[in-house]
Amino acid sequence: MTHPPTTTYLFAGGGTGGHIFPALAIAEELATRDPGARFSWLVSDRAIDAKILSERDRPYEALPAKPFVTSPAGLLRFATSWGPSVRAARAHLQTACAHGDVRLIAMGGFVCPPAVRAARAEGVPVALVNLDAVPGRANRWVAKRAARVITACPAAGHAWDPVGPIVRAEALPPGDARACRSALGLDPERPTLFVSGGSQGARSVNALVRAFVEAHADALRAGGWQILHLTGDRSETDTAAACERAGVPARTLAFLGSIGNAWGAADLAIARSGAGSVAEAWASRTPTVFLPFPHHADDHQRLNADALVRAGGAMICTDRVEPDRNMTDHAQTVLALLADADRRAVMHDSLATLGPSDGAARAADALLGAW
Repeated sequence: MTHPPTTTYLFAGGGTGGHIFPALAIAEELATRDPGARFSWLVSDRAIDAKILSERDRPYEALPAKPFVTSPAGLLRFATSWGPSVRAARAHLQTACAHGDVRLIAMGGFVCPPAVRAARAEGVPVALVNLDAVPGRANRWVAKRAARVITACPAAGHAWDPVGPIVRAEALPPGDARACRSALGLDPERPTLFVSGGSQGARSVNALVRAFVEAHADALRAGGWQILHLTGDRSETDTAAACERAGVPARTLAFLGSIGNAWGAADLAIARSGAGSVAEAWASRTPTVFLPFPHHADDHQRLNADALVRAGGAMICTDRVEPDRNMTDHAQTVLALLADADRRAVMHDSLATLGPSDGAARAADALLGAW
């Protein structure tokens, strides 16, 4: 009996969970449409990539790729990593091609260009999934070499096909707020403030939370609030200590794979506005105060959250980096939301008007038609 050839979908992208988690979401959907398919990842050599994929038993190859940084040291790192990255990607592609057809799906970021260069050398077709509202240098380079480009949100200056927010199954709330809080070891009856700086954490967000807890412990206690804070590998114990001193119940974690419980537990969130966090806030309908990463020259994180802000379900505050400046500019905004359940309810309902968060399914369908 002759079996049809196996297709391997090889996702390229890494350095943060923001590139890997959407790839996992799309892989989930592709697996339902192509049950015999194989999946693999080309990622960076950063620890976060290995952690995410190894915990989910997903095969991957770590490339020594480095970002394109316009400083003498940065350019040297980029240049010396290019050849080894292309060669490692080609070897991985050659192994995958031995099992049947291979399709490279570039998810953006600095891992993609050497992977795409390798794919072109091996005759492997390429598609690009753009995630941010303003495509970065790597995505613009890849787009010129891709058979198909799709984007999670409208991309400024590019007529690419929008598919909507891409959210993996484990990022969706698995139950109601009480169930999600219980699953995380939180008090199921307390309103919950969820704070996330993304998969790697954010120092300025962590510092703001500590300063806010220390200055406004009375308001948090009066409202019965508890805090769930994902710190990244940064100051986890400092945040926990600040909450304990203030008498504010809290759970602080460096990282949480079952992020759907966190969004499901939340009455209000404070978060970076990477594409993944924005998509998860959209999907869970969580009122959110976004603090975009302040050091991107194109300020794309601010634009990522624009649809949620225009709908009335989110707010954007400028991260001033220094905790004193952030407190001066933003503490009253957070206090007002903590104190106003009716306003949070309106924000929650406003997010429902954005429509479904089915970008992963739509991306899978588009990719299957790309080649």
